[in-house]
Amino acid sequence: MVIPMWRQLFRLIEVHFVHSQSAPNINSPLLSGGICEPQRVNHSQDEFFSKTYATSCANMLSEAPQASAPLSDMLVDSFGRMHTYLRISLTERCNLRCQYCMPAEGVELTPNSKLLSQGEIIRLANLFVTSGVDKIRLTGGEPTIRPDIEGICLQLSNLNGLRTLAMTTNGLVLARKLPKLKECGLNSVNISLDTLVPAKFEFMTRRKGFERVLESIDTAVDIGYNPVKVNCVVMRGINDDEIHDFVELTRDKPINVRFIEFMPFDGNVWNFKKLVPYAEMLDRVLKQHKDLRRLQDHPTDTAKNFKIDGFCGTVSFITSMTEHFCAGCNRLRLLADGNFKVCLFGPSEVSLRDPIRSGVDDNGLREIIGAAVKRKKAAHAGMFDLAKTSNRPMIHIGG
Repeated sequence: MVIPMWRQLFRLIEVHFVHSQSAPNINSPLLSGGICEPQRVNHSQDEFFSKTYATSCANMLSEAPQASAPLSDMLVDSFGRMHTYLRISLTERCNLRCQYCMPAEGVELTPNSKLLSQGEIIRLANLFVTSGVDKIRLTGGEPTIRPDIEGICLQLSNLNGLRTLAMTTNGLVLARKLPKLKECGLNSVNISLDTLVPAKFEFMTRRKGFERVLESIDTAVDIGYNPVKVNCVVMRGINDDEIHDFVELTRDKPINVRFIEFMPFDGNVWNFKKLVPYAEMLDRVLKQHKDLRRLQDHPTDTAKNFKIDGFCGTVSFITSMTEHFCAGCNRLRLLADGNFKVCLFGPSEVSLRDPIRSGVDDNGLREIIGAAVKRKKAAHAGMFDLAKTSNRPMIHIGG
Protein backbone atom coordinates (compact mmCIF):
# COMPACT_ATOMS: atom_id res chain seq x y z
CA MET A 1 0.00 0.00 0.00
CA VAL A 2 1.36 3.41 -0.92
CA ILE A 3 1.44 5.77 2.06
CA PRO A 4 0.46 9.34 1.13
CA MET A 5 3.18 11.98 1.50
CA TRP A 6 1.41 13.83 4.34
CA ARG A 7 1.39 10.66 6.43
CA GLN A 8 5.10 10.08 5.74
CA LEU A 9 5.84 13.63 6.88
CA PHE A 10 3.89 13.11 10.11
CA ARG A 11 5.91 10.00 10.90
CA LEU A 12 9.18 11.81 10.17
CA ILE A 13 8.14 14.54 12.58
CA GLU A 14 7.33 11.99 15.28
CA VAL A 15 10.83 10.48 14.94
CA HIS A 16 12.37 13.96 15.04
CA PHE A 17 10.40 14.78 18.18
CA VAL A 18 11.25 11.57 20.03
CA HIS A 19 14.99 11.89 19.36
CA SER A 20 15.22 15.59 20.26
CA GLN A 21 16.90 15.35 23.68
CA SER A 22 18.35 18.81 24.30
CA ALA A 23 16.78 20.85 27.09
CA PRO A 24 14.98 23.84 25.62
CA ASN A 25 15.88 27.39 26.62
CA ILE A 26 12.97 29.14 28.26
CA ASN A 27 13.95 32.36 26.51
CA SER A 28 14.49 30.82 23.12
CA PRO A 29 12.43 32.23 20.25
CA LEU A 30 11.58 28.63 19.53
CA LEU A 31 9.57 28.48 22.75
CA SER A 32 8.50 32.07 23.17
CA GLY A 33 5.04 31.46 21.76
CA GLY A 34 3.07 33.29 19.16
CA ILE A 35 -0.28 32.87 17.49
CA CYS A 36 -0.09 30.79 14.37
CA GLU A 37 -2.60 29.22 12.07
CA PRO A 38 -2.26 26.13 9.90
CA GLN A 39 -2.06 26.49 6.15
CA ARG A 40 -3.75 24.21 3.69
CA VAL A 41 -1.48 21.35 2.75
CA ASN A 42 0.89 22.53 0.04
CA HIS A 43 4.36 22.62 1.57
CA SER A 44 7.79 21.27 0.74
CA GLN A 45 9.25 18.96 3.40
CA ASP A 46 11.84 21.57 4.50
CA GLU A 47 9.16 24.22 4.84
CA PHE A 48 7.01 21.79 6.83
CA PHE A 49 9.80 21.04 9.33
CA SER A 50 10.73 24.70 9.69
CA LYS A 51 7.24 25.47 11.00
CA THR A 52 6.85 22.50 13.32
CA TYR A 53 8.42 24.10 16.42
CA ALA A 54 7.86 27.76 15.58
CA THR A 55 5.77 28.14 18.71
CA SER A 56 5.74 26.55 22.13
CA CYS A 57 2.68 24.57 21.17
CA ALA A 58 2.52 22.72 17.88
CA ASN A 59 2.59 24.65 14.64
CA MET A 60 2.30 21.46 12.69
CA LEU A 61 -0.69 20.29 10.73
CA SER A 62 -0.88 17.37 13.15
CA GLU A 63 0.89 14.11 13.79
CA ALA A 64 -0.20 10.68 12.67
CA PRO A 65 -1.27 8.43 15.55
CA GLN A 66 0.86 5.41 16.28
CA ALA A 67 -2.07 3.26 17.36
CA SER A 68 -2.70 -0.11 15.77
CA ALA A 69 -5.88 1.16 14.16
CA PRO A 70 -5.57 2.26 10.53
CA LEU A 71 -5.52 5.93 9.71
CA SER A 72 -8.73 7.22 8.22
CA ASP A 73 -9.44 10.19 6.01
CA MET A 74 -12.56 10.63 8.14
CA LEU A 75 -10.42 12.21 10.85
CA VAL A 76 -8.34 14.54 8.65
CA ASP A 77 -9.56 18.11 8.17
CA SER A 78 -8.96 20.38 5.19
CA PHE A 79 -5.78 21.72 6.83
CA GLY A 80 -4.24 18.27 7.20
CA ARG A 81 -4.78 17.97 10.94
CA MET A 82 -5.25 14.34 11.98
CA HIS A 83 -7.65 14.05 14.93
CA THR A 84 -6.65 11.23 17.27
CA TYR A 85 -8.22 12.48 20.51
CA LEU A 86 -11.95 12.24 21.30
CA ARG A 87 -13.58 13.82 24.34
CA ILE A 88 -16.88 12.20 25.31
CA SER A 89 -19.30 13.95 27.66
CA LEU A 90 -21.23 11.32 29.59
CA THR A 91 -23.76 13.60 31.27
CA GLU A 92 -24.87 17.21 31.58
CA ARG A 93 -25.51 16.81 35.29
CA CYS A 94 -23.01 17.95 37.91
CA ASN A 95 -22.81 17.99 41.70
CA LEU A 96 -21.09 21.41 41.70
CA ARG A 97 -22.11 24.77 40.22
CA CYS A 98 -18.76 26.31 39.26
CA GLN A 99 -19.13 29.94 38.24
CA TYR A 100 -17.11 29.68 35.00
CA CYS A 101 -19.00 26.57 33.91
CA MET A 102 -22.65 27.03 34.80
CA PRO A 103 -24.90 30.11 35.04
CA ALA A 104 -26.11 30.93 38.55
CA GLU A 105 -29.68 30.10 37.55
CA GLY A 106 -28.62 26.69 36.27
CA VAL A 107 -29.23 25.25 32.81
CA GLU A 108 -32.00 23.31 31.15
CA LEU A 109 -30.95 19.68 31.06
CA THR A 110 -31.55 17.36 28.13
CA PRO A 111 -34.11 14.63 28.98
CA ASN A 112 -32.49 11.26 29.68
CA SER A 113 -34.22 9.71 26.68
CA LYS A 114 -32.31 12.08 24.42
CA LEU A 115 -28.90 11.36 25.92
CA LEU A 116 -26.64 8.73 24.41
CA SER A 117 -27.04 5.28 25.92
CA GLN A 118 -24.05 3.20 26.95
CA GLY A 119 -24.43 1.10 23.80
CA GLU A 120 -24.53 4.17 21.57
CA ILE A 121 -21.44 5.62 23.27
CA ILE A 122 -19.49 2.40 22.76
CA ARG A 123 -20.61 2.09 19.13
CA LEU A 124 -19.49 5.62 18.30
CA ALA A 125 -16.26 5.30 20.26
CA ASN A 126 -15.42 2.10 18.40
CA LEU A 127 -16.08 3.87 15.12
CA PHE A 128 -13.60 6.61 16.04
CA VAL A 129 -10.97 4.23 17.41
CA THR A 130 -11.03 1.96 14.36
CA SER A 131 -10.50 5.10 12.28
CA GLY A 132 -7.40 6.24 14.19
CA VAL A 133 -8.41 7.79 17.54
CA ASP A 134 -6.06 6.49 20.24
CA LYS A 135 -7.08 8.67 23.20
CA ILE A 136 -10.51 9.15 24.75
CA ARG A 137 -11.28 11.49 27.64
CA LEU A 138 -14.53 11.16 29.58
CA THR A 139 -16.05 14.44 30.74
CA GLY A 140 -19.35 15.91 31.86
CA GLY A 141 -21.09 17.52 33.60
CA GLU A 142 -19.49 15.28 36.18
CA PRO A 143 -18.78 11.84 34.67
CA THR A 144 -18.51 10.02 38.00
CA ILE A 145 -22.20 10.58 38.78
CA ARG A 146 -23.24 8.47 35.80
CA PRO A 147 -24.24 5.10 37.33
CA ASP A 148 -22.76 3.00 34.52
CA ILE A 149 -19.38 4.77 34.51
CA GLU A 150 -17.48 1.59 35.42
CA GLY A 151 -19.07 -0.43 32.62
CA ILE A 152 -18.37 2.34 30.13
CA CYS A 153 -14.70 2.46 31.17
CA LEU A 154 -14.35 -1.31 30.95
CA GLN A 155 -15.79 -1.48 27.43
CA LEU A 156 -13.84 1.52 26.17
CA SER A 157 -10.56 0.25 27.58
CA ASN A 158 -11.02 -2.98 25.64
CA LEU A 159 -11.27 -1.23 22.26
CA ASN A 160 -8.41 -2.40 20.10
CA GLY A 161 -6.16 0.55 19.28
CA LEU A 162 -7.08 2.77 22.23
CA ARG A 163 -3.97 3.75 24.17
CA THR A 164 -5.26 6.24 26.72
CA LEU A 165 -8.56 6.34 28.58
CA ALA A 166 -8.67 9.52 30.66
CA MET A 167 -11.25 11.36 32.70
CA THR A 168 -11.74 14.95 33.85
CA THR A 169 -13.62 15.12 37.15
CA ASN A 170 -14.35 17.54 39.96
CA GLY A 171 -13.16 14.87 42.39
CA LEU A 172 -16.12 15.14 44.72
CA VAL A 173 -16.91 11.39 44.74
CA LEU A 174 -13.79 10.16 42.98
CA ALA A 175 -11.86 8.82 45.98
CA ARG A 176 -14.20 5.89 46.58
CA LYS A 177 -14.70 5.13 42.88
CA LEU A 178 -11.18 5.50 41.53
CA PRO A 179 -9.70 2.11 42.54
CA LYS A 180 -12.47 0.29 40.64
CA LEU A 181 -12.24 2.69 37.70
CA LYS A 182 -8.53 1.97 37.48
CA GLU A 183 -9.29 -1.75 37.39
CA CYS A 184 -11.71 -1.00 34.54
CA GLY A 185 -8.93 0.58 32.48
CA LEU A 186 -8.97 4.28 33.37
CA ASN A 187 -5.28 5.16 33.08
CA SER A 188 -5.22 8.97 33.33
CA VAL A 189 -7.10 11.44 35.53
CA ASN A 190 -7.52 15.22 35.68
CA ILE A 191 -9.07 16.71 38.82
CA SER A 192 -10.48 20.23 38.72
CA LEU A 193 -9.63 22.41 41.73
CA ASP A 194 -9.56 26.19 41.50
CA THR A 195 -8.71 27.16 45.06
CA LEU A 196 -6.93 25.80 48.12
CA VAL A 197 -9.05 27.91 50.48
CA PRO A 198 -12.13 26.01 51.75
CA ALA A 199 -14.38 29.08 52.04
CA LYS A 200 -13.38 30.25 48.59
CA PHE A 201 -14.08 26.76 47.20
CA GLU A 202 -17.64 27.02 48.46
CA PHE A 203 -17.99 30.49 46.91
CA MET A 204 -16.61 29.43 43.51
CA THR A 205 -18.48 26.13 43.25
CA ARG A 206 -21.61 27.17 45.16
CA ARG A 207 -21.28 23.86 47.04
CA LYS A 208 -19.30 22.25 49.87
CA GLY A 209 -16.78 19.45 49.31
CA PHE A 210 -13.25 20.89 49.38
CA GLU A 211 -11.80 18.18 51.65
CA ARG A 212 -13.26 15.44 49.45
CA VAL A 213 -11.49 16.84 46.41
CA LEU A 214 -8.16 16.87 48.28
CA GLU A 215 -8.83 13.28 49.33
CA SER A 216 -9.37 12.32 45.69
CA ILE A 217 -6.07 13.89 44.66
CA ASP A 218 -4.26 11.98 47.42
CA THR A 219 -6.04 8.75 46.47
CA ALA A 220 -5.01 9.14 42.83
CA VAL A 221 -1.38 9.64 43.89
CA ASP A 222 -1.49 6.73 46.34
CA ILE A 223 -2.82 4.19 43.83
CA GLY A 224 -0.22 5.05 41.23
CA TYR A 225 -1.51 7.68 38.83
CA ASN A 226 1.52 9.61 37.59
CA PRO A 227 1.07 12.39 36.99
CA VAL A 228 -2.15 13.36 38.69
CA LYS A 229 -3.28 16.41 36.74
CA VAL A 230 -4.92 19.23 38.66
CA ASN A 231 -6.79 21.77 36.51
CA CYS A 232 -7.03 25.32 37.86
CA VAL A 233 -8.93 28.04 36.00
CA VAL A 234 -7.25 31.30 37.04
CA MET A 235 -9.46 34.38 37.45
CA ARG A 236 -8.18 37.80 38.46
CA GLY A 237 -9.34 38.97 41.84
CA ILE A 238 -10.66 35.53 42.74
CA ASN A 239 -7.86 32.95 42.85
CA ASP A 240 -4.87 34.50 41.08
CA ASP A 241 -3.30 35.13 44.50
CA GLU A 242 -2.99 31.34 44.92
CA ILE A 243 -0.70 30.58 41.97
CA HIS A 244 2.31 29.97 44.22
CA ASP A 245 0.29 27.78 46.57
CA PHE A 246 -0.73 25.57 43.65
CA VAL A 247 2.87 25.37 42.45
CA GLU A 248 3.81 24.06 45.91
CA LEU A 249 1.54 21.04 45.32
CA THR A 250 4.15 19.82 42.84
CA ARG A 251 7.06 19.89 45.30
CA ASP A 252 6.73 16.43 46.84
CA LYS A 253 4.05 14.69 44.78
CA PRO A 254 3.74 13.63 41.11
CA ILE A 255 1.15 16.32 40.45
CA ASN A 256 0.92 18.32 37.22
CA VAL A 257 -0.78 21.62 38.06
CA ARG A 258 -2.37 23.07 34.92
CA PHE A 259 -3.18 26.78 35.03
CA ILE A 260 -5.96 27.52 32.53
CA GLU A 261 -6.81 30.92 31.12
CA PHE A 262 -10.41 31.96 31.81
CA MET A 263 -12.47 31.27 28.67
CA PRO A 264 -15.84 32.65 27.51
CA PHE A 265 -18.90 30.39 27.38
CA ASP A 266 -22.60 31.12 27.55
CA GLY A 267 -23.67 32.13 31.02
CA ASN A 268 -20.25 32.44 32.70
CA VAL A 269 -20.15 36.27 32.48
CA TRP A 270 -16.70 36.29 30.88
CA ASN A 271 -14.84 39.56 31.23
CA PHE A 272 -11.41 40.40 29.84
CA LYS A 273 -10.54 42.01 33.16
CA LYS A 274 -10.89 38.61 34.85
CA LEU A 275 -8.41 37.02 32.44
CA VAL A 276 -4.90 36.45 33.80
CA PRO A 277 -2.80 35.87 30.68
CA TYR A 278 -0.20 33.15 30.42
CA ALA A 279 2.69 35.62 30.26
CA GLU A 280 1.67 37.15 33.57
CA MET A 281 1.18 33.77 35.28
CA LEU A 282 4.56 32.57 34.04
CA ASP A 283 6.24 35.76 35.23
CA ARG A 284 4.77 35.30 38.69
CA VAL A 285 6.10 31.76 38.94
CA LEU A 286 9.52 32.77 37.61
CA LYS A 287 9.90 35.49 40.21
CA GLN A 288 9.48 32.86 42.92
CA HIS A 289 11.32 30.02 41.17
CA LYS A 290 14.28 31.14 39.05
CA ASP A 291 15.09 27.51 38.28
CA LEU A 292 11.82 26.93 36.43
CA ARG A 293 12.74 25.25 33.14
CA ARG A 294 10.80 24.49 30.02
CA LEU A 295 10.04 20.90 29.08
CA GLN A 296 9.69 19.61 25.54
CA ASP A 297 6.03 19.72 24.58
CA HIS A 298 4.47 17.05 22.45
CA PRO A 299 3.45 18.48 19.03
CA THR A 300 -0.27 18.21 19.87
CA ASP A 301 -0.07 19.43 23.47
CA THR A 302 -2.48 22.11 24.53
CA ALA A 303 -0.25 22.87 27.50
CA LYS A 304 3.10 24.63 27.82
CA ASN A 305 4.96 22.46 30.30
CA PHE A 306 7.56 23.40 32.93
CA LYS A 307 9.41 21.87 35.86
CA ILE A 308 11.13 23.37 38.88
CA ASP A 309 14.47 21.75 39.69
CA GLY A 310 14.11 19.44 42.66
CA PHE A 311 10.32 19.32 42.51
CA CYS A 312 8.59 15.98 41.98
CA GLY A 313 5.76 17.28 39.79
CA THR A 314 5.37 19.77 36.96
CA VAL A 315 3.57 23.02 36.11
CA SER A 316 1.70 23.71 32.88
CA PHE A 317 -0.19 26.58 31.30
CA ILE A 318 -3.14 26.23 28.93
CA THR A 319 -3.25 29.40 26.87
CA SER A 320 -6.43 29.12 24.84
CA MET A 321 -7.02 32.87 24.81
CA THR A 322 -3.64 34.61 24.49
CA GLU A 323 -1.64 32.00 22.53
CA HIS A 324 -4.01 29.54 20.95
CA PHE A 325 -2.84 26.10 19.83
CA CYS A 326 -5.29 25.62 16.97
CA ALA A 327 -2.54 24.72 14.51
CA GLY A 328 -1.81 21.46 16.33
CA CYS A 329 -5.37 20.68 17.40
CA ASN A 330 -6.17 16.95 17.25
CA ARG A 331 -9.35 17.04 19.36
CA LEU A 332 -12.97 16.26 18.66
CA ARG A 333 -15.96 16.27 21.04
CA LEU A 334 -18.98 14.04 21.42
CA LEU A 335 -21.58 15.67 23.66
CA ALA A 336 -23.88 13.84 26.04
CA ASP A 337 -26.89 14.48 23.77
CA GLY A 338 -25.07 12.90 20.83
CA ASN A 339 -24.06 16.11 19.08
CA PHE A 340 -20.63 16.10 17.47
CA LYS A 341 -18.49 19.22 17.87
CA VAL A 342 -15.18 19.73 16.06
CA CYS A 343 -14.10 22.84 18.00
CA LEU A 344 -14.64 23.73 21.66
CA PHE A 345 -15.25 27.36 20.76
CA GLY A 346 -17.19 26.86 17.54
CA PRO A 347 -20.99 26.90 17.64
CA SER A 348 -21.34 24.32 14.85
CA GLU A 349 -22.65 20.90 15.88
CA VAL A 350 -24.09 17.91 14.06
CA SER A 351 -26.19 15.15 15.64
CA LEU A 352 -24.91 11.58 15.60
CA ARG A 353 -27.67 10.37 17.91
CA ASP A 354 -30.45 11.03 15.42
CA PRO A 355 -28.81 9.12 12.52
CA ILE A 356 -28.10 6.18 14.84
CA ARG A 357 -31.69 6.03 15.99
CA SER A 358 -33.00 6.31 12.45
CA GLY A 359 -30.98 3.26 11.41
CA VAL A 360 -27.94 4.78 9.65
CA ASP A 361 -25.12 2.22 9.39
CA ASP A 362 -21.47 2.79 10.32
CA ASN A 363 -20.48 3.87 6.82
CA GLY A 364 -23.19 6.50 6.88
CA LEU A 365 -21.98 7.73 10.27
CA ARG A 366 -18.43 7.94 8.94
CA GLU A 367 -19.64 10.16 6.11
CA ILE A 368 -21.40 12.50 8.56
CA ILE A 369 -18.36 12.65 10.84
CA GLY A 370 -15.92 13.13 7.98
CA ALA A 371 -17.95 15.97 6.48
CA ALA A 372 -18.06 17.76 9.85
CA VAL A 373 -14.32 17.36 10.37
CA LYS A 374 -13.63 18.78 6.89
CA ARG A 375 -15.58 21.92 7.85
CA LYS A 376 -13.35 22.62 10.86
CA LYS A 377 -11.81 26.08 10.67
CA ALA A 378 -8.12 26.91 10.87
CA ALA A 379 -8.47 28.62 14.25
CA HIS A 380 -11.03 29.96 16.67
CA ALA A 381 -12.24 33.54 16.34
CA GLY A 382 -10.17 35.09 19.14
CA MET A 383 -11.22 35.86 22.69
CA PHE A 384 -13.10 39.09 22.04
CA ASP A 385 -15.13 37.65 19.18
CA LEU A 386 -15.70 34.45 21.15
CA ALA A 387 -17.20 36.47 23.97
CA LYS A 388 -19.82 37.74 21.51
CA THR A 389 -20.44 34.37 19.82
CA SER A 390 -23.34 32.17 20.85
CA ASN A 391 -22.11 28.88 22.26
CA ARG A 392 -23.40 26.42 24.83
CA PRO A 393 -22.55 26.64 28.53
CA MET A 394 -19.51 24.54 29.41
CA ILE A 395 -21.71 22.19 31.43
CA HIS A 396 -23.42 21.16 28.16
CA ILE A 397 -20.24 20.91 26.08
CA GLY A 398 -18.17 18.91 28.54
CA GLY A 399 -14.98 20.03 30.29
